[in-house]
Amino acid sequence: MHKKILYILLFFVWTSSFAQQKDTETLIRKINKRPYPQWFKDAKLGIFIHWGLYSVPAYGGKESYSEWFLRGLQVNDTLRTRFMRNTYGQNFTYKDFAPLFKAELFDPNEWADFFKKAGAKYVVLVTKHHDGYALWPSKFSRNWNSVDVGPKRDIVGELTKAVRKKGLKMGLYYSLSEWNHPLHRWYTDPNDSIGKYVETYMIPQFKELVSTYKPALIFADGEWLNSAKQWHSAELIDWYYNLVGKDAIVNNRWGGGINTGFLTPEYSAGIKVTNRPWAEVRGLGRSFGLNRNEALEAYGTSKELIHRFVQTVANGGGMIINVGPKSDGQIPLLQQERLIQLGKWLSINDKAIYKTTPYSIKEEEKEVYVKRIDSNINFNWVRNAPDKKIKEDDFSASWNGYIVAPSSGNYTFEIKADDNAILYINNQLIINQNYIDKGSQSEVMSAKKGSSTLGKIHLKAGKAYPITVKYNEKKQNASISLFWSSKQVKKSIVPKSAFFQNKSMTNSGLKAKYTSQKTYICYTKNNENIYAISFEWPEKELVLSIENPGRKASIQLLGVDKKLPWKYSKGKLRIDVRSIKYNEMPSHDAWAFEIKKSN
Repeated sequence: MHKKILYILLFFVWTSSFAQQKDTETLIRKINKRPYPQWFKDAKLGIFIHWGLYSVPAYGGKESYSEWFLRGLQVNDTLRTRFMRNTYGQNFTYKDFAPLFKAELFDPNEWADFFKKAGAKYVVLVTKHHDGYALWPSKFSRNWNSVDVGPKRDIVGELTKAVRKKGLKMGLYYSLSEWNHPLHRWYTDPNDSIGKYVETYMIPQFKELVSTYKPALIFADGEWLNSAKQWHSAELIDWYYNLVGKDAIVNNRWGGGINTGFLTPEYSAGIKVTNRPWAEVRGLGRSFGLNRNEALEAYGTSKELIHRFVQTVANGGGMIINVGPKSDGQIPLLQQERLIQLGKWLSINDKAIYKTTPYSIKEEEKEVYVKRIDSNINFNWVRNAPDKKIKEDDFSASWNGYIVAPSSGNYTFEIKADDNAILYINNQLIINQNYIDKGSQSEVMSAKKGSSTLGKIHLKAGKAYPITVKYNEKKQNASISLFWSSKQVKKSIVPKSAFFQNKSMTNSGLKAKYTSQKTYICYTKNNENIYAISFEWPEKELVLSIENPGRKASIQLLGVDKKLPWKYSKGKLRIDVRSIKYNEMPSHDAWAFEIKKSN
């Protein structure tokens, strides 16, 4: 009898679980069929705002995210813990930052006005980052929100009102996870132990936030250690869509097992081909939250920002560019300057950007390279390029010269690289880390793809052996280091003293060459008009590899009320620009040519 009851109970549990799974699958199909709102496709530019308790220390490694300050303390990161102790005292804790987050200069109307001048069409505010501190009076975060402690203000409410008053869409970022919540400590507790945290805290708080402010966009984050099923993502997204209506849109960060929302590549070279809306997400520097430890070089120029933004639009996407205000609520002047310059450019060239769609040809590229002498091979570029002229993604590097060992013996070489690399010494293949050398004509240099990171060779002391190292970088981080070891030499980076440019060993270092593709023209389309946006002033004529626009077509440079002569020959559109004088140029960062096709 007891067994029978047990079987019945198990049957109901199984059927209930099966029904729940089928309901989730139905919701996902429903969500995926929902069209993306046109306003987001047309908007192109949004402003991200990372602002919270982490803005008080505003500190991290030069390439790190300062908003991860609490996590740095949790893992005893030397840089952050030393800074914390030396600046605030031995017994100071992260929670003690809350009273120091005063936001005394925060003016939401001033912010909203600035965002509009920057050319943005929507704003995304970080309402709660991974530290759990909320910027609205959440009843689920008592004494850990901006009304109970700190500014004593509803930051989300004030900024939402100001942004909408300026005619911009308001979006809200919400971290699904938290590092230090008692019900589940992200990165500390087992990943699968989030059930109670999700059901009794995260879901109610999420619904409190969304139902109060009804954002046009939700940017979820902190999802990557769990599945969408564990987060109840399908149910939350469907609930949000039903609440806000057809203008609502979400991003794609909702956990494994669900593939919906606009794509959010982060600090990348963007996306080339996609049938989904996307927005490149990045800060003006290398951090989202303000990092006072950043080098000036981390901030790109306004020209670089404009070029990067134009490329995302040409490839069918947009950009959510971040500002990191100070704890007092003032947006740093350097960040303001960069965005105001972008806004000025957009005010002239708006027709080439907003409401555009990709043209059949998205961009034209050419190969660029930088040659220099490197003392050795030990680089961690993180998310940067080796040189401003080189793209930070999809670049290649090669080093050539001679290597000299301090003592005779069998040497073990090791390459540590995040992507593909290869090593030759004395024309022998020593290491091949998933590298295919397509450019070589010799049998020795035409290595097949492999996966070795270690290799051995016998070297005589004082003899110069030819050495070649090649590296192909793909996406995101970039690093490569070359190590050696022998009976006489402990494992270490091959030192500067071992490398020479010539066999006679009179010039130290290695001849380095860095190569990538560089975009110099982008295309967009607005209705029937084509826009060619050139990153280089053509001097006499602009040559475009596009179809013939028709003999009645008219062409002009946006911002200059002057028709330009043109001709079409041998598959090229040639636009004569000699009539435009230097002082007539509306901008010196990029030039948008409008091509109105004949009917």
